[in-house]
Amino acid sequence: MLLTLASTLLLGLFVVSCVAELQRFEHAAKPDGSLSFLVVGDWGRRGLYNQSEVALQMGIIGEKLDVDFIISTGDNFYDNGLKGVDDPAFHESFTDIYTAPSLQKQWYSVLGNHDYRGNVEAQLSPILTKMDSRWLCLRSFILNAGPEMAEFFFVDTTPFVRKYFIDPEDHVYDWKGVLPRKNYLKNLLMELDSALRESKAKWKIVVGHHTIKSAGHHGNTHELAKHLLPIVQAYDVDFYINGHDHCLEHISSTESSPIQFLTSGGGSKAWRGDVNWWNPQEMKFYHDGQGFMSVQMTRTEVDATFYDVFGNVMHKWTTSKQLSSAI
Repeated sequence: MLLTLASTLLLGLFVVSCVAELQRFEHAAKPDGSLSFLVVGDWGRRGLYNQSEVALQMGIIGEKLDVDFIISTGDNFYDNGLKGVDDPAFHESFTDIYTAPSLQKQWYSVLGNHDYRGNVEAQLSPILTKMDSRWLCLRSFILNAGPEMAEFFFVDTTPFVRKYFIDPEDHVYDWKGVLPRKNYLKNLLMELDSALRESKAKWKIVVGHHTIKSAGHHGNTHELAKHLLPIVQAYDVDFYINGHDHCLEHISSTESSPIQFLTSGGGSKAWRGDVNWWNPQEMKFYHDGQGFMSVQMTRTEVDATFYDVFGNVMHKWTTSKQLSSAI
């Protein structure tokens, strides 16, 4: 009897571990039901390469829009992530840079490939949150913003890229918590598929570090196009937001899927003049310089705006949806 009970408990634990859901967080919308946020990526360089200048403009725009939170698309600390929770880079590249009152909001962050070159657990540690309450970084998670208005699915994209495993060059990656890679990716994709399938949000946004479509230096990430894109398309995701390419970019899908590909990776060092040809029917905007993006949304409309390092509006795009009729 005891053996049978023990076996049942072990089986139950195994089943629970296999179907574990992504951790969820909630962020309330404004009293009028609207939501606004900033997106910045590839920034952590101790204020260098115009990081401080971008941060200054983020503070100005953040105050103007009364932003609710900030999204970081990864590569939070260059060149090799954090060495530990006591690494001064956390303060020198984050706390001491984004000092504007409007930026003292929650930051929702994913990891980039440069972050994996350091101590990954340090960036994920609640100790950093105790140092700066704005900081929230997980491998993959879900943010429900406003009751069923918008759902953000943050995806850990670095383990998808095979090159980092088979040809790391001179870099050392921290794969603790990822290996065996095949199981890690399988479980992540299953969890994402399930969450997207069950989502009732008016707007669905997937956030990752790596590009799916890009005319920038890194270009398309083939592993994401193969494994992530079909899931994103199957559940009518509205936006895929990423960094990795150090530019600002908007690519509109000409396929049946309505997804828009938005790159905000201009938080510090940019690659001036580094751009590849792209289908002009899809390429709505490309800026190979520093900057960031803002998004304002209601249940029926989304406005996405790209700003350069001086705070100038470089590109603005609006889309809308009708509210579902009550039955």
